[in-house]
Amino acid sequence: MQNTNEDHHSRAALPLAPALDSTLVDVHMPRQFRTLGRRILWISTLAVLLGSGVAVAAYALTGLIGLITNLAFYGRWDFSLSSSADNQLGLWVILVPAVGGIIVGIMARYGSGAIRGHGIPEAMEQVLLNESRIKPRLTWLKPVSSAVAIGSGGPFGAEGPIIATGGALGSLIGQLLHVTADERKVLLASGAAAGMAAVFSAPVAAVLLAVELLLFERRARSLIPVALAAVAGTALRYVLEGNEPMFPMPTVAAPGFPAIGTYVVLGLILGVVSVAITRLTYAIEDGFAKLPIHWMWWPALGGLVVGCVGYVMPMTLGVGYGNITAVISGQLGLGAMLALCLLKLLSWSVALGSGTSGGTLAPLFTIGGALGGALGIALAHAAPWLGVDPRKADQLVRGTIVLPHGLGGDAKKVVVIAQGDKIKEAEAAGADLAGGDELVEKIKGGWLDFDALIATPDMMGKVGQLGK
Repeated sequence: MQNTNEDHHSRAALPLAPALDSTLVDVHMPRQFRTLGRRILWISTLAVLLGSGVAVAAYALTGLIGLITNLAFYGRWDFSLSSSADNQLGLWVILVPAVGGIIVGIMARYGSGAIRGHGIPEAMEQVLLNESRIKPRLTWLKPVSSAVAIGSGGPFGAEGPIIATGGALGSLIGQLLHVTADERKVLLASGAAAGMAAVFSAPVAAVLLAVELLLFERRARSLIPVALAAVAGTALRYVLEGNEPMFPMPTVAAPGFPAIGTYVVLGLILGVVSVAITRLTYAIEDGFAKLPIHWMWWPALGGLVVGCVGYVMPMTLGVGYGNITAVISGQLGLGAMLALCLLKLLSWSVALGSGTSGGTLAPLFTIGGALGGALGIALAHAAPWLGVDPRKADQLVRGTIVLPHGLGGDAKKVVVIAQGDKIKEAEAAGADLAGGDELVEKIKGGWLDFDALIATPDMMGKVGQLGK
């Protein structure tokens, strides 16, 4: 029988998608099929140790981001992850992300240009074109540069850099030990999966991400070590940070058929929006490439835009995990969610296009969650017979559940207020918040019962009267 690359490929693994078949053969991946043996035990042991180490690195990176954030915005020595939205810097806040951009630009030029961006495409490139070999210095350059960018107000998440750092650590171990190119790829993917699991406490999603973006195939030789690394990363995260979910979800009822159909349509709409966002980011990258200055200075220019947007809406600064929680728990109304969606998109797309360092998952969760929630609020108000719950509407972005709840209105109305500290905003908007009102008591208690408001016309009327 003729022994061809195609034959090797068809017997070695199941590709992630049929369209990848010819591509994987062209880069000679995967290698010829071999049955599982003792070697898988060795690689799995390395993967477990790697996953534990990546979880510690993720914990350290989060602390470093917190330290830089506290130093840059509050002038205090504190490793806890703080929101930069509460800063009192005034106009000086515009310069903080720009200074961070200068530092990242210098690190990229004189350290490694591979730290630019969120890291996952670079890891994919090394898997396909360089036998999963990543430069060892990226194991510290990537997390440090990302911590500087995010800590100085960059609108990024920590998950991308941690995933990239985990992949770099796995690649480094694979380069130091005597392993094959396939085994080095598995270690790289194991480190990346452990990084995502350590951030989001989501081992299953981490394995799926590694399969889709780094392994490009499904076979036991690859999946077993990656799954073990993700579990190890999650377990150590529980030890270091507790087992609380990253984004707590409110209790929601099962949707009816009209609501399910509406969610499908919303998903299609958001899919088109995601394509538009991708093209926008590429267009901004092309715009920076036309500037008559060295690319080292691009992150500083992007930082100025981030600072200006952050001055207008401080919520757009920094890692933004609190924004996702706010959207899910119903602390934002229609106007706030639309403003957060648009301004976060502007800040993030310009910063990413400038070539600075940081993750994209958290910003996209924020942007998509706010947009999905706003659409859900509008539909719940305009067509209540559909049974759309705004708390479910933004589950449609990248397979992630990021959901607000509440009602909408114009700028003079208090729409959704779910925290006691929002009472002042309601009073400033002209709302009569006299004591004894059931709605006010719900607000003061920190919980606005959306289902009760929908079911009770009298309560809906009280919401409509607020701010008049």
